[in-house]
Amino acid sequence: MNGSDLAALIAAIAFAVLVLSLVLVALRVSKFVDASSATIRETGDALIPLLTELTETTKQTNKQLEKIDVITDNVVDATTNLSSLIESFTTTIGGPLLRVGEVIKSVTGLLGKKKK
Repeated sequence: MNGSDLAALIAAIAFAVLVLSLVLVALRVSKFVDASSATIRETGDALIPLLTELTETTKQTNKQLEKIDVITDNVVDATTNLSSLIESFTTTIGGPLLRVGEVIKSVTGLLGKKKK
């Protein structure tokens, strides 16, 4: 074996090691891609029922919010009616009661003066 044959042999071995390394890297990348594809597929399969459930939850929440809107409107109406009732009561009964109180106070004042 001469020097050029030895250099060619070393170059061939180095090239074989390089090719073997590239094959190993390619196998690892292939396994990684397969695992990633499986994970993405599983995630997609699980995502559809999750989105369906989320849609149903949103619909139910909207129904409950509509009920709360009705309740809130009824509370506003009841409060308005109660305010009107109190105002009517004050106008109808309050004025005459004040007058009766003034009369009683005046009579009590007159009776108190007579006793002295």
